[in-house]
Amino acid sequence: MKPHEPRVYIVDDDDAVREALGALLGSVCLIYQSFASAEAFLAVASPHMRGCLLLDVRMPGMSGLELQRKLQEQGVALQIVIITGHGDVPMAVRALKAGASDFIEKPFNEQDLLDRIQTCLQDDHHLWNTRQALDEAAARFATLTPRERAVMELIAVGDHTKKIAAQLGIQDRTVDVHRFNIMRKVGVRTLAELLHLWSAAHPSM
Repeated sequence: MKPHEPRVYIVDDDDAVREALGALLGSVCLIYQSFASAEAFLAVASPHMRGCLLLDVRMPGMSGLELQRKLQEQGVALQIVIITGHGDVPMAVRALKAGASDFIEKPFNEQDLLDRIQTCLQDDHHLWNTRQALDEAAARFATLTPRERAVMELIAVGDHTKKIAAQLGIQDRTVDVHRFNIMRKVGVRTLAELLHLWSAAHPSM
């Protein structure tokens, strides 16, 4: 499934706040959706969502912090701007420590908020471009044969041709052929590029 079109999501139980935010976003031609509760947003949340979430920290029922946690558990990687009253700043700080991008206090300056939203949308664009590149890299490595992957894993830990050949019980020349085929399949020209791409596609290895 393709990612959704980037947009701004508003989650706030205050009707007036949602209307004001919607009017502000509409005035600069930003696509947005509004939700009156965290539960309503969570019901439609998807890892394919892109954009920025304007999230009230204190709401009846599920709080903004709890929604943030549930979104993280579900792999929803939206940029989050916490909207908070003066008395909720400690909660906003907790949200930042938990991964939110920013927070803004009510009443907020409209241009300041728009600037923060634009920054979040730019960060979202960068995040998804990076994800796409990593997905493409992983897909290339997935085309390797089992023997090519075994060679690649040994290359990745720094083993030289003779050591790889000895470990796999093959000739040095065969290792070189496998390395050439690996580089051709993943679309790189140098060993440094190959190792960089492997590291990016396998951050936990």
